[in-house]
Amino acid sequence: MEQLARKARLRHIFEGQLIHCLALAVLMALVIFCVEMVGTQSGQFLWLSSRQWIWLVLLNAIIHQFYVWFCWRFELHGGLLSRRFGESAFRLYAIGFTVLFIFRPILIFSLAWVDRGTWNVNSVFGCSAATICFIAAAYTMHSVRVHFSFSRAFGIDHFDESYRKMPFVRKGAFRISPNAMYVFGFLTLWIPAFLFQSKAALVMAVFSHAYIWVHYIATDRPDMRHIYSDLP
Repeated sequence: MEQLARKARLRHIFEGQLIHCLALAVLMALVIFCVEMVGTQSGQFLWLSSRQWIWLVLLNAIIHQFYVWFCWRFELHGGLLSRRFGESAFRLYAIGFTVLFIFRPILIFSLAWVDRGTWNVNSVFGCSAATICFIAAAYTMHSVRVHFSFSRAFGIDHFDESYRKMPFVRKGAFRISPNAMYVFGFLTLWIPAFLFQSKAALVMAVFSHAYIWVHYIATDRPDMRHIYSDLP
């Protein structure tokens, strides 16, 4: 029985991760193809070229999403972090999450700066699009803070069972979409492409937004099925 339980636990831990890896491989191939097609600036920023910044954006996104998968799944299906770190488990996980999350816009802004001027788009359109993205993302973050909490956004329901009894939020940006963080929150990463007119930043914004939906389909949604019995 113990062996069967262990196999079931491992099956739950790795649920959806084949899809995750296959989708990531396809997205990375598309990024490489698109970068070769559109080209990049030959300059440097902080001694790094456009292509090196692209790889940093890719690595940060991949490390971030596999970090979340590892922490969420091993905690949810075995309490690994809580057994190792006790009451500090979620706080330590959240620190790592925050660092990786903050680096996402920093890296893509750096890429856009070094690759600036490669996308010939009307400046009024670019500024307007950047403003719309900022407003939508800011409203979503405000809704998370007021109605949802950043702890829940980070995944505290994987660590603390009391959060699993809370109702689903349908206020603020979540009234427009139950997946507001995925739909609107990641519009922040589109802003550099519009502001600095960078093709490489546009490619990476598309990648980042598509890849976060891979996380939703392969990791977040399956976890929600385990955590919430009344999942809509």
